[in-house]
Amino acid sequence: MKTQVNIVAVVDVIGALSVKTLLDGNLCMVDDGAFDSAHQGTADLVTVVKPGQVVSWTALAVDLQTPVEIKNISFAPTGGHNGAAPSGPAMSPPGTQGTTTGGTHDQARGQEESEGDKLDLDVWTGVVPHWMTPGVPYQYRLELQMYEGSNSVMSIDSPALMCQ
Repeated sequence: MKTQVNIVAVVDVIGALSVKTLLDGNLCMVDDGAFDSAHQGTADLVTVVKPGQVVSWTALAVDLQTPVEIKNISFAPTGGHNGAAPSGPAMSPPGTQGTTTGGTHDQARGQEESEGDKLDLDVWTGVVPHWMTPGVPYQYRLELQMYEGSNSVMSIDSPALMCQ
């Protein structure tokens, strides 16, 4: 078994900003897991994992001139477990080691951004908790930041992790 699964969210930033949605082909998610994940290449990716495995998320723009970064990843409450609680899937923003849950991207970055700075390639990591029920998809909200402004943050609630 691989000790880490990498999930890549490929975003058509120009398309998403034009129609104000990550749907309609503007988001494609894939993973390199050792198991048969469902819906590869769609926004509905269900990544099959094992408890204790590290999961890393990265966002990439189709057009390298248009920046995108992960603003937040949060799990929906499921079966009495809340994704924001310490017992939930442990996710960490960039710059941390997977020991905390949630947090904000700007706090984790540890540096101030001046207006006009380009977004960095960031990797969010987490550890699959042992309490996850096999065969049950645990959906999460993936929030992406594209540029700045009122419509620059978009999210999708359809991807999931599922223990084998």
